Amino acid sequence: MGNWLLNLPVVWMAVILFSGTYFVSWLIQSIVMRLAVGERAKALKGLSPGMLPPLGIIFGLLVGFIAAQVWSDFEKAKVAVANEASALRTVHLLSENLSAEPQARLRSLVTDHISTAVNQEWPAMAQRRSTLSALPTHLIEAMKTTLLSHPPKKVSARRNTRSLPR
Repeated sequence: MGNWLLNLPVVWMAVILFSGTYFVSWLIQSIVMRLAVGERAKALKGLSPGMLPPLGIIFGLLVGFIAAQVWSDFEKAKVAVANEASALRTVHLLSENLSAEPQARLRSLVTDHISTAVNQEWPAMAQRRSTLSALPTHLIEAMKTTLLSHPPKKVSARRNTRSLPR
C-alpha cells in the first residue's frame, strides 16, 4: 500500500483516508443492522450509550499521541538536514583559505556528496532500502584533502612595535 498513498498531496491523502474510514464505518453499520434481528437485537440494545464517550476519548488520546510523535520525528529530521546543510556550507566557506587545487577538489567533493545524497540516498530512504553501513566516501576524501593541503601563505601585516603606555 505504502508508496502511492504516501506520495500523494496532503489533500488527496485526507480525501482517501476519510473516504476509506467512512466506507468501513458504513460497512460495519450495515452488517450490524442486518444481524440485529430477534434475540440479537435485544442483546445489542443492551449496550449502553455511556460506553461511547470513553471510547471516543481513548481514540482522541491515541490520535493525539501519534500526531505528537510524528511531529517530533519531523522536527528532528528538519534539524538534522539543516545541520548537515550548515556544515557543508561552512566547509565551502572555509575552503577559500586553501590554495586553488585543494580548494577546487574540496568543493567538487562537497558537490558530489550533495548530489549523491539527493539522487541516491534520499530515494533509497523513501523506499526503505537504505542502510547506515555505507560510508560517505566523498566526505572522507574531502577530509583527507583538507588534512593534506596547506593554506596559502599570506603577506603578514606590519606589526606596531610601539609599546602601550602603562
